[in-house]
Amino acid sequence: MDSAHTVRNVSVSGCRLRMEVDGVNYDIDLSSQSRRIAAASPSQQARIQVSPSGYGLHWPDLDEDLSIDGLIGVRRGGSMASAAT
Repeated sequence: MDSAHTVRNVSVSGCRLRMEVDGVNYDIDLSSQSRRIAAASPSQQARIQVSPSGYGLHWPDLDEDLSIDGLIGVRRGGSMASAAT
């Protein structure tokens, strides 16, 4: 199976999601992406699963999913927004 992205070093601290996607580091404000994750306890935030295909992140304790493309501003067949830091 082809992978959409290579996702590494995913972590949440407070309202900040940090991850490496395809070799680029991202620091994303979760309060603008998911109030549920931003308001969750540190232990709930810490349990993150990366989909094997690299398409998304899943928080099983919260039943919340976010797409990697949406988080980093990728439009399939289009350009990438500047969310990297």
